Amino acid sequence: MANNKLKKATPVQQEYQRLAKQIEPKRPILKNCLRAFLTGGLICVVGQAIQEMFVHFAGFDEEKASNPTVAVLIFISVVLTSLGVYDKFAQWAGAGSAVPVTGFANSMASAAIEHQSEGMVLGVGGKMFKLAGPVIVFGTVAAFFVGLATYVLKGTGGGH
Repeated sequence: MANNKLKKATPVQQEYQRLAKQIEPKRPILKNCLRAFLTGGLICVVGQAIQEMFVHFAGFDEEKASNPTVAVLIFISVVLTSLGVYDKFAQWAGAGSAVPVTGFANSMASAAIEHQSEGMVLGVGGKMFKLAGPVIVFGTVAAFFVGLATYVLKGTGGGH
């Protein structure tokens, strides 16, 4: 694709693109991957610690502790986003902070905060669900196909 753009560019544009590529600083891919890995792992460790607290102090079993654990992680993410902390953390962490549920909560909260001046429905609601809509649709469609595949692969026999 980049080569197609280069072919359609004028000679001056091609020369500029070559010069820009030479001057462009190299990305520290290994360092970025390590940061993402460590950050994602740290978020998971925090989530596990929260789940263990629900199990040991609130009397939940592990399965029932998972939903409130996710809710607490989302709440923490939204609070840190509203204080401007999560965005600075995410800039340093990269994909490690974007992939877990906390990253999705950050995206939703950021959209709501950014567009609150446009009103509750068209601003906050509209912009939040403009972002969340594709995720919800993809999740629903993926769940349907996984369920269908499970149904087909396990068969319709009366046994379990």
